[in-house]
Amino acid sequence: METVDTQHWLAQLRRAVSERLSIGIAELAETHAGVGAEVADLFTIATGLLSGGKRLRAAFAAAGWAAFGGRDLSTPVVRAGAGLELFQMAALVHDDVIDASLTRRGMPAAHRQLAARHQTLGMQGDGDRFGQSGAVLLGDLLLVASQQELESGLADLPAAARGRARSIMQAMMAEVTVGQYLDIYAQAAPWSTDPAVDLDRAHRVIRAKSASYSVQQPLRLGAAMAGADDDGLAACAAFGLPVGEAFQLRDDVLGVFGDPSLTGKPAGDDLREGKRTVLVTSAMTRATAEQRAVLRAALGNPELQETEVDRVRHILTVTGAVGEVEQLIEERVTAGLRVLQGTAVSDRAAAVLRSLVQAAVTRTS
Repeated sequence: METVDTQHWLAQLRRAVSERLSIGIAELAETHAGVGAEVADLFTIATGLLSGGKRLRAAFAAAGWAAFGGRDLSTPVVRAGAGLELFQMAALVHDDVIDASLTRRGMPAAHRQLAARHQTLGMQGDGDRFGQSGAVLLGDLLLVASQQELESGLADLPAAARGRARSIMQAMMAEVTVGQYLDIYAQAAPWSTDPAVDLDRAHRVIRAKSASYSVQQPLRLGAAMAGADDDGLAACAAFGLPVGEAFQLRDDVLGVFGDPSLTGKPAGDDLREGKRTVLVTSAMTRATAEQRAVLRAALGNPELQETEVDRVRHILTVTGAVGEVEQLIEERVTAGLRVLQGTAVSDRAAAVLRSLVQAAVTRTS
């Protein structure tokens, strides 16, 4: 399959999923309009945040669907893709509250938008607290919407496919929640006297919180919906986990070195949020005592200035941590593509998956 055809297929999928998201949020708003005009902000904010994004999770689900004989861009995979995007946004809304992030996709994070609304309306009480509480509820609402979309995608499938897909969905949702807890634990735990302990935990956060739901489980979901057997699902897992890890490792690099105009978040935001990523913990294993002191002082400092971010970038580079992460990305991509090469899937599905892998690890946002 030619690259241009692959890109056209992916563009069609993204349009279809985006349209379904717009319709789904509008339907949800209409369903609950009787509660009163006060709740309209929830749906307005959700619509704005969902208008962005690369739809990679939906694309991996569609690739899994196509790999095992699913009909191109049919209702089940489009609605499942929309469900995955809603689930991701639910996780991001909650994540932004946990990390006190200010922005998401180039606009104020949900809790900041709600806090601003509190001020605009001259409401009583603490505006930040109102925003955080409202965002938690918005995230919960998006989880409900996600479940509805995913179930709608499964409705007309054979019982066996529905059962497998539901099990994958439930595992994915639980893994992200548990992985998120491990992430906040890692940020709060005292630094170990053995840097390898912190590095190991950072790798486990990637696997549990990000790699699984970014690539592996969406791919397995689409494959299960199309009727893939145990061997097919195992191949999806073997491909998806290293590619998902590479995806998150790239995200960690962008969180420190990314261009804010492309990432939609301030430069060095991961440092201000105190994220102990593989990139940072790898540097800790290589740094001098003075460099480790600089890194520890920077992590979790919400007032971190650009000059301090530059100093951290320098340490991450000169210790070889950036090079190590780039090598890890390359190794994981190679491992995933090796699995793909040995798996019997259609030329179209293989071309789409290769394209998605490149998009996941060479992205700038």
